[in-house]
Amino acid sequence: MRKPAPTQHQVHELIQQRWSPRAFSSQPVPPEVLRSLFEAARWAPSSSNEQPWAFLVTTADDKENHAKMLSTLVEFNQAWAKHAPVLVIAVSELAFAKNGHPNRNAFYDTGAAVANLSVEATSRGCSCIKWRVRSSQSNRAFRNPHRVGAHLGLHDRLSGQSGNFARDAAPSRTGPARAKAGGHVCHGRALGKTASFLQK
Repeated sequence: MRKPAPTQHQVHELIQQRWSPRAFSSQPVPPEVLRSLFEAARWAPSSSNEQPWAFLVTTADDKENHAKMLSTLVEFNQAWAKHAPVLVIAVSELAFAKNGHPNRNAFYDTGAAVANLSVEATSRGCSCIKWRVRSSQSNRAFRNPHRVGAHLGLHDRLSGQSGNFARDAAPSRTGPARAKAGGHVCHGRALGKTASFLQK
């Protein structure tokens, strides 16, 4: 299923085509595709090149860990995420390795890695959706150290199947893609003042 974003200005096709489905095919994602997705994440920019991200990855053929990761979601999300062949939790190292000082950019940098992954996924005919994990439950389930923050999950799939929508989830994901208008995102001089280059 393709659902291009109705962009206000020209952007790269991969950005326009990226969207977050709630319907998933059970078709496995080939290992070589997964390797490319995480290679793209690996080359994201980060503060002081710290690269604070790591990813916990489970596939549907590993039933025990797939179910364990699924359990970190709220019940509503479990209803549709259970069909995804790949589940991922992004975690961030919250302190700099060189001195142990807090890295206030850790989550931001991990977000950049996830963005790289998302664009690479789109280029390969995959889609992914992000969700907030229940960090305490994730940390217990996967024995994450206290210095690591689990804060974002991903589901990957190759092709959606409308029959795999959870009841009540479909309407919000089958309509047009939505985003804030540019004037609400890009400000100049002060927050609340639309940037001059957006003004006609």
